[in-house]
Amino acid sequence: MIIDIVIPAFNEEHSIGLVVKDACTLPVRHVVVANNGSSDRTGAVASAAGAEVVFEPRKGYGFACLAALHWISERTLQPDVVVFMDGDRSDDLANFSEVVAPILQGDFDLVIGSRELGQRQKGSMTIPQRFGNKLATSMIRWIYGHRFTDLGPFRAMRYTSLLALHMEDKTYGWTVEMQVKALRQKMRCTEVPVNYHQRIGKSKVSGTVKGTILAGYKIITTIVRYAFFTNNH
Repeated sequence: MIIDIVIPAFNEEHSIGLVVKDACTLPVRHVVVANNGSSDRTGAVASAAGAEVVFEPRKGYGFACLAALHWISERTLQPDVVVFMDGDRSDDLANFSEVVAPILQGDFDLVIGSRELGQRQKGSMTIPQRFGNKLATSMIRWIYGHRFTDLGPFRAMRYTSLLALHMEDKTYGWTVEMQVKALRQKMRCTEVPVNYHQRIGKSKVSGTVKGTILAGYKIITTIVRYAFFTNNH
């Protein structure tokens, strides 16, 4: 199967080269870094390490992911699986095979790498992050009847299933939009344990009070909106 990796990145010049070099050792076709308006050398470092770099000047995790997916859609051969991960070296690529295996074996459409089920390095997740994860996954269970333990960034999805979701979110709601839309469409979803490390550099979301509040608000409103206020996919 053809597997592409998507890495959204904003000002990650100190980590992105290490992440890309590790990713390029895996059985994947393209490592696509979506340079999300970085003011540092993120794009140049990623390219030198072997990534295909897409520049998306509009700030937002979803904007970056959508830009990378648009680049992938223009390839002659479409992938079978797309893997998403962060560019700060917090995700452990030693778990790559476990994350993609449920799809490669033909059983699932979406696989979430769960940091709650795996081993977390001390300090790798803040208390607000863990609380937000617990609240969001509890809401998903109450509303949709499916038990997720994490909204983790390290995840894999069958490409045809991903296209069927018609992903729209441009910012903090990208990951949870993917999960709730997959449930709404009765797709086969599962989780696998993944290890999680302290990131290189400061988080642009959980590292600030503003980022934490905005992300939490967007995640909760996304869950509620797709449950009660939209008939879209």
